[in-house]
Amino acid sequence: MYKQLMGLQQLSRRTISSSARRQVDNMVKEKQKLFQSDNGIPVHLKGGAKDAILYRLTMALTVFGSGFVVYELLNAAMPKKA
Repeated sequence: MYKQLMGLQQLSRRTISSSARRQVDNMVKEKQKLFQSDNGIPVHLKGGAKDAILYRLTMALTVFGSGFVVYELLNAAMPKKA
């Protein structure tokens, strides 16, 4: 039993230590340069098209939500007479 456990431990250690690790490039300096550049673009849109889409989606949801709240408040303030 003990030998089987030791064999399993060695196998798991070998599998974990030999697994390929993905190398990730450090992009911090490039991102700092991009976001700190003075090019007239607001910082919340400097990330590119994805940021622009997220910004527009957020604004649309905010406008829709605000309109819906006003609509519901008006309905609550002036209930329909039956």
